[in-house]
Amino acid sequence: MKTLTSLVFCVCFAFVQAQQLDLELFASGLNRPVNIKHAGDDRLFVAEQDGLIKIINSDGTVESTPFLNIDPRVRSVGNEQGLLGLAFHPDYDTNGHFFVNYINLSGDTVVSRFTRDTSNPSIADSNSELIILTFSQPFSNHNGGELQFGPDGYLYISSGDGGSGGDPQDNGQDLGNLLGKLIRIDVNNSTSTNPYVIPSDNPFVGIAGNRGEIWAYGLRNPWKFSFDRMNSDLWIGDVGQSAREEVNNVPSTTAGVNYGWRCYEGNNTFNTTGCPSSSTLTFPVFEYAHGTGRCSITGGYVYRGSDYPNFDGLYFFADVCSQEVGYIEFDGANWNSTFEDFSGALAAFGEDINGELYIASLGGNISKLVDTTLNADEYGLEGISIYPNPAKDELIIDFSATNTSSLEILIYDMQGKKVTSIAKNTNTIWKINTSDYAKGIYLMKINSENGEQLTHKLIVN
Repeated sequence: MKTLTSLVFCVCFAFVQAQQLDLELFASGLNRPVNIKHAGDDRLFVAEQDGLIKIINSDGTVESTPFLNIDPRVRSVGNEQGLLGLAFHPDYDTNGHFFVNYINLSGDTVVSRFTRDTSNPSIADSNSELIILTFSQPFSNHNGGELQFGPDGYLYISSGDGGSGGDPQDNGQDLGNLLGKLIRIDVNNSTSTNPYVIPSDNPFVGIAGNRGEIWAYGLRNPWKFSFDRMNSDLWIGDVGQSAREEVNNVPSTTAGVNYGWRCYEGNNTFNTTGCPSSSTLTFPVFEYAHGTGRCSITGGYVYRGSDYPNFDGLYFFADVCSQEVGYIEFDGANWNSTFEDFSGALAAFGEDINGELYIASLGGNISKLVDTTLNADEYGLEGISIYPNPAKDELIIDFSATNTSSLEILIYDMQGKKVTSIAKNTNTIWKINTSDYAKGIYLMKINSENGEQLTHKLIVN
């Protein structure tokens, strides 16, 4: 596999210099979409700020009936309140649980669990709400609101510093409350009497005066964060005050990180009264200054899809004010950035089941990030859907969108050993048992009868 691995990385490196980013309209007609997630299949679920969740099918059509409607429970006054976060439980396929983060009618944060309707998988039971966690918001802005399940199976929640300007209550540095934090809790066995458990390895468990739910702190308004599906790294786009926007990146296992707000805004001092030594803080891997219309970062994802090899390993983000999409790449010493101009207030990124990236504008459009240096002829097998990825016990390959009848499927581990070799028959849906695979990264090659080839990165958990 050494040769194969070297070839893959060399090809990706050669392509990186040639990419050209564009946004391809995928769906439209939504109302202030602010969160995009998948539920382990080929649909996208989009949270609208007023309190609705809509389903977008794989062909870009939007289901007329909302998946969930909690509009009467949601306060969405101003630009930063509303239904803000959505995350599906890793075992959603069997338990039907998903989680939302919204501002209630009192102006406070609520994280709740809902359950899929037992008779219709395209509708949630709006009466199934189990409130997991609530905390007060002293002002109407800086609510954070992102939800993500981490690679450890725990639910991570981002919270802003409570609002106003300059963090007047110094919440970011106060370990006695949940504002300006990244929160980590166990919701795998939630009940009304015990809605969540604090993991015992959270860094501040058992320390008097500290909230045990805190995983990291010193954040201003972490509007969006994500985990790299390949190596589990944590990425946070933290909205700045008046001068700097920042991107933070640490391994997902690094606990107790202090990202520095309100002591620092990016790498610049802001208000260091009572602050710890800068040597104890974790500074951003990338920051950019306000100017040329830039003022508010929308954190995104590291691209790990297979449609656009040029994008592999790039971290994508946006600025809602300048209407730019940016990406950064590491050259071995520095993070280099590129910005591309688009239109619309770009408020949220999302991954589909295969790791392809989408972006939502507050005007109601959902667009796919595409590399215009590639054309359809080069990737004739793109109609094949492969999910879930990461896989656990079973991998599904859907050929229904292709017209190729004869295919060979090969799966290699990262040492180059062939672990699976099968020839597709007339079935349009194939299921591969991965329960005996060792955890890790694999390469899948699909060869067609006319010489086309698709290489797909597969992760087994």
